[in-house]
Amino acid sequence: MLKKTRKFLSANSLLILILLLASFLRFFRISELLGFWYDQGRDALVIWDMYHGIKFSLVGQMMGFTGILRGGWFYWLLTPFYAMGGGSPVWPTAFLVITSILALFVLYKVGVEIGGRKVGLMALLIASVSVYVVNASRWLSGTTPELLVSILLIWTVLKFLQKKKWAVPLIGLLVGMSFQFEGATEVFYVPALLLIFFINRQILPGLKTFLLAIVLFIIPAVPQLMFEYRHPGVLSGALYNFVFHEKTFTLSFWEIIRTRLPYYYGLFYSKFWINGGLVFAPFLISVIYILIKKWKKFWTNPKFKILFIFAVVPFVGTLFFVGNLGAIYDYYFTAYYLIWILLFSFILVSVSGNRTGKLVIIAFLAALFIKNAIGYKDSYFISLDDPTRTSFDGQLKAIDWIYKDAGDRDFNFDVYVPPVVPYEFDYLFKWYGNSRYGRVPIEKNIPLLYTIYEVDVYHPERLDAWLERQKGIGMVLKEQRFGGIVVQERQRISEK
Repeated sequence: MLKKTRKFLSANSLLILILLLASFLRFFRISELLGFWYDQGRDALVIWDMYHGIKFSLVGQMMGFTGILRGGWFYWLLTPFYAMGGGSPVWPTAFLVITSILALFVLYKVGVEIGGRKVGLMALLIASVSVYVVNASRWLSGTTPELLVSILLIWTVLKFLQKKKWAVPLIGLLVGMSFQFEGATEVFYVPALLLIFFINRQILPGLKTFLLAIVLFIIPAVPQLMFEYRHPGVLSGALYNFVFHEKTFTLSFWEIIRTRLPYYYGLFYSKFWINGGLVFAPFLISVIYILIKKWKKFWTNPKFKILFIFAVVPFVGTLFFVGNLGAIYDYYFTAYYLIWILLFSFILVSVSGNRTGKLVIIAFLAALFIKNAIGYKDSYFISLDDPTRTSFDGQLKAIDWIYKDAGDRDFNFDVYVPPVVPYEFDYLFKWYGNSRYGRVPIEKNIPLLYTIYEVDVYHPERLDAWLERQKGIGMVLKEQRFGGIVVQERQRISEK
């Protein structure tokens, strides 16, 4: 047994070391630098009501400005971890980090299956150290599970090529679940899969298997269908308006292509390192050159076809997308981060057998480590006292200061945060105030008022206007700063 263990560790030492590095980077200072803002506070308030038996939610967050509500699966997934942590957001965040580490392991396995061990290790290394991917892995958001779901989908489609009977039903379930967690660019899974099935039509399973896949695709949406039954037109009406009345998709895309292509470049290269587009350009040009030169060889590989189709389809699809008030955000593509990295790794490693290719790979790895080291320094090796940044640690310290300053006195609070609606502090007072101090602020106006405001880097004029308004509400008696968060004790001005 000991001999087998040593043999396993020896054969997989590099894999284990990279996964350990990935885990360290994802958990580093997570309880201090956890991003807990508007979206996280909103979701946490819903989950609080669920595990306290106050209200069960059938649906989840709204998709952008569309009015379309996702399913409640993200809430249900995190509820046990909020409960185990007594309401602390750190616990569900840690759980999502673990799913992202599992996604890295699946990425490695898929890379090995498509192009061999070198491809698997290259993709794993890039995804492990990329600041952007690390940030996405630590984000307490419904998009984070997509890192695992998407790479599992690629793995399952590869099993379809191997004629595994369970592959197509599992594909249906994974696509259905992906729509629950995000559902933005994941909609392009459908044309990608249709194209893959058409190319491999000779190995398609029977009708019963496809019917089972459709059933499994629909099952995750059952709670939404129940919600629609109870509230007719809320979901279906929003979906209809989004697709037809708002002209979400258009064939006249030439007017937007000039702005989309530069955006796509930034979208792609940032998954390798941040703020280094010029540095990444020669590597991308090299990869495109290799792709064109070896295209015939690559395309004869059915596994490469799957990877390429899934990697390209969101770029093609979103050229036609003009909905959601014209907004298209980076996190819409979370499901494709690991797929893009895997495709890049596959092409780059294909030239590792010659001297020039090895030099390109060495130069790329040097840039990868240097650029991401700078990124980590800027993002994670920061002082909690930095007045231009806010942190979860600072939020809790601000609340601690209020309770200690108030003592046994009841108090009100008012908050300014850049998104305007302070869901995060509504939740923190409900959870942290209850669990640590056994009480929460009262709603009826009383003389003791505490104001909390966060630095607003992009719109300081809004904060200035809010502070000016506060002058007519209460007089500042004392204040304390915790990084980019300021908390003030005020004496409410009596109304005449």
